[in-house]
Amino acid sequence: MTAPSTYGLSTQARNLQWLLTDLVEEVPGVNSVAVVSSDGLLLLSSDPGGAAAGRNPARTKGPRGASADLATIVSGLGSLTTGAAELMEGGAVKQTMVAMEHGSVFVMAISDGSLLGVHATPDCDMSVVAYHMALFVGRAGHVLTPEVRSELRQSMEKTP
Repeated sequence: MTAPSTYGLSTQARNLQWLLTDLVEEVPGVNSVAVVSSDGLLLLSSDPGGAAAGRNPARTKGPRGASADLATIVSGLGSLTTGAAELMEGGAVKQTMVAMEHGSVFVMAISDGSLLGVHATPDCDMSVVAYHMALFVGRAGHVLTPEVRSELRQSMEKTP
């Protein structure tokens, strides 16, 4: 994985980046991870500069490659499921999972309206991925203040 520079970031922002890196590196089957703000902007990514080492370089379309694609998908799924929950009077959406032939996408709500998204391999243990996502949300939710969100957003804009 290509680690983003943490130079100049606050302790909270560095800790969030560390938690995200740990999720990708320690959970079998996880390809990439993105944290998206409630307004759909990419805040954190496991692949901020495009294709990470060992990934398909042909997947680097868009402004930031795979991370931009995942952020778009996470934001769209979050919006779609929130709308569906409102129509069905189902309350707040906690988690969304899409299982595909060649992979899975998981989306989990963070307390401030931000979303955690994970793209995983088709053979991943879905319960292990969901468990580690819940750990991330529990650890990161209280740290993701408006100030930290702004700092993360600015750092993503500076990423080449």
